[in-house]
Amino acid sequence: MNTPATPRWRTSTRSGNGGNTCVEVADNLPGRVLVRDSKDRQGAELTFAPAPWRAFLAGLATDR
Repeated sequence: MNTPATPRWRTSTRSGNGGNTCVEVADNLPGRVLVRDSKDRQGAELTFAPAPWRAFLAGLATDR
């Protein structure tokens, strides 16, 4: 039986230590990256294709 993979959530390394900015990312799913607010885990999730997600992270790394 073919079942969808379960997201493995991890706290982003860019999240602040003060508890105000907590982003979780699940990048173990084929063809998509999920992002959510760890303070509202039952709330909305954003879905990105892997290439735009990598471009976003590269932009963060270069401060663009």
